[in-house]
Amino acid sequence: MSAHCENGVTSNLLRYYGIELSEAMILGLGSGLFFSYLPFLKMNGVPVVAFRPYPGLIFNRVNKALGVKYKIHRFPKNPEKAMKMLDEKLAENTPVGMVVGIYNLTYFPAPYRFRFNAHNIVVYGKENNIYSVSDPIIEGVKTISYDDLKLVRYAKGSYKPKGKMYYLTNVKDAKEIDLKPAILKSFKRTCNFMQVYRTNLVGYRSMQKLAKDIREWPNKLDRRVAIKYLGSIVRMQEEVGTGGAGFRFMYGAYLQEVGKMYNNKQLEEMAIEITTIGDKWRLFATHCSRVIKGRNSADVSFDSIADLLVEISYDEKAFFTKLQKVKL
Repeated sequence: MSAHCENGVTSNLLRYYGIELSEAMILGLGSGLFFSYLPFLKMNGVPVVAFRPYPGLIFNRVNKALGVKYKIHRFPKNPEKAMKMLDEKLAENTPVGMVVGIYNLTYFPAPYRFRFNAHNIVVYGKENNIYSVSDPIIEGVKTISYDDLKLVRYAKGSYKPKGKMYYLTNVKDAKEIDLKPAILKSFKRTCNFMQVYRTNLVGYRSMQKLAKDIREWPNKLDRRVAIKYLGSIVRMQEEVGTGGAGFRFMYGAYLQEVGKMYNNKQLEEMAIEITTIGDKWRLFATHCSRVIKGRNSADVSFDSIADLLVEISYDEKAFFTKLQKVKL
């Protein structure tokens, strides 16, 4: 199991071929720590707040960094062809990653099913039209029928998966892989997104833009709409991809792992620092939830939530400014 589906699938596929990388290492190498607020773009009727890069980027970045070859296929209008290719790969004993919609995923717990079409799973076997599934966020082996798998591979709504599937084709020997260049590149890329780019669409500036809007929502919007917007942030942060506090904790584990690997005490100290920032993100989600549930008080309101988010933004600016200068 893993905390995040794309990290888990990437780690799972690599492990099958003998490359053992922790989920934290996958997240770090793939520059999975991210933040973006796009108020002009709506998904399910609410402005997009993203705590992770676009689906598929972590998988692509990690494998390119390791020199591992892979194939990605999409079948926008041909479900039968998509299922046929899957069967062909399984007949070759090739585990296949794929993107599916959660809403009709039969083995998924009902309370967690909603219109989200960027969930990653591994399908690794088939018997009597029943597929064996390794879902990185569900304990134990699961199964799904041919018709149900086809349905979730072609889920309707925003960001349709369109039968997307992917698998590894040429994997290096683990002993031949030098992680140092990939780690340094991942630091630079993450810092660029979170601190360097001078735009309020990504990074700490985007957090400050969101804070400004949160402060204005009670006056500009009907309260039910404002609550809905706030609830969407919590869902994207803590339930869809764990990107808020969860990714900060995981990134701390990445820095700790790299610090021990190269005997770098600064990185081990910074692991504690980003974990502390993760604690503030968890507090942010808690305060949002109190307002959503009507349990707010004098010290918890839209304004105080915005104040906390501004504080987090400056913490992250300082953190990534420091990370930019780290040498191994």
